[in-house]
Amino acid sequence: MLLAKVVGTVVATRKDPRLVSSKLLVVRPIDPRGKAEGSHLVAVDTVQAGVGETVLIVSGSSARMAAGLKECPVDAAIVGVIDAIEMNE
Repeated sequence: MLLAKVVGTVVATRKDPRLVSSKLLVVRPIDPRGKAEGSHLVAVDTVQAGVGETVLIVSGSSARMAAGLKECPVDAAIVGVIDAIEMNE
């Protein structure tokens, strides 16, 4: 699982039929302090996340296990909206 910030949306009028009615969001992985890490990803939203929110994403085969995505061609899915992160260092 990865922490990420939702930074945008994707509108695709033509897509695989299994993705019809799926919301696609652009996310950027972050570290626990909120600093951007890595490249942007497009992820299927399973939890009604919005732009600006910090989310939990899964990728690979784990993404296809998310709610309603078992037979969908996805490589990243948003599976949680994060309210707070606490760290003890």
